[in-house]
Amino acid sequence: MEKKIRPQDKWNAKAGYISKSYKLKKDVVESFAKACEQAQTSQAGQLTKMMQQFIESVSDSDTEKQQ
Repeated sequence: MEKKIRPQDKWNAKAGYISKSYKLKKDVVESFAKACEQAQTSQAGQLTKMMQQFIESVSDSDTEKQQ
């Protein structure tokens, strides 16, 4: 039997999205959810923003070390 690919899975793959799972402390996750709600931003959007900032800061520090 062939595995059927859902339309959203096909779109996610085409758009370059993947699903990740992390184990985090419950109180941190709940506080983060409340903070995102207060800031009227999505949790995924905020996580992406923080990840990109972290990547840039590490890349910048690597560039400085090489000079």
